[in-house]
Amino acid sequence: MYNNKILLKSLNLTLPIFFGYISIGIPFGLMVVNAGYPWWMALVMSLTIFSGTGQYIAVSLMAAGTSLTTFLITQFFVGIRHIVYGLSLLNKFKGIGKWKLFLIFALTDETYAILSTTEAPEDADKEKFFSTVAALDWSYWVLGSLIGALIGTWIPFSFDGVEFALNSLFVVLMINQIKSSKDIFPSLCGIIICLVAIILSKFNILPAQHILIVALSLGIAVLLFVRGIFGKNKDSLNNNSESKK
Repeated sequence: MYNNKILLKSLNLTLPIFFGYISIGIPFGLMVVNAGYPWWMALVMSLTIFSGTGQYIAVSLMAAGTSLTTFLITQFFVGIRHIVYGLSLLNKFKGIGKWKLFLIFALTDETYAILSTTEAPEDADKEKFFSTVAALDWSYWVLGSLIGALIGTWIPFSFDGVEFALNSLFVVLMINQIKSSKDIFPSLCGIIICLVAIILSKFNILPAQHILIVALSLGIAVLLFVRGIFGKNKDSLNNNSESKK
């Protein structure tokens, strides 16, 4: 009974992610085939990596013949946000048993959004609920990637604009994030730093293959620096106002 309750709630919660992952999974599969790799490469990558941004970037880097060092560093910075995600879920995942490693592997932006804001159904096993949500999201991404790869293999298809699918998704996510948080600084910071890195590359000051690494590194550094200073100032102001009271 509880299994049915868990499955129904998980399906209901992940339905929007299903449409999102199918929509960006198909272009990923098409991109893999267009880059000259066999269709099963998309399936293997989605089964073992499960990172939309990381997989899109991986295909571009591999196709460009990027060195292994640059490849690994880029992937590290792309996925570094998951450290913060994981730390914020420590209390929620407390007591999780055999599924903990899978939940760590399957943690994506969208899965985190669900797990961090939703509780397990009443009288249901939270371990089963969390793992069901993560497994469903994983299956959606794998399915989308496989469909795209097979379409690209069997049906003649124009690949113009396909690589922009993930960019479009992140633009939508950025807009929603700004609307919900009312904080435009992180997005504005990222845009400005990316533009600076691109300009430096155009003037041959920064190698083109290092644009992403430099932009990510500088973005994280600036955010930590600015948030750290203003965060401390804000806390001190709050403490002063409370002491005066």
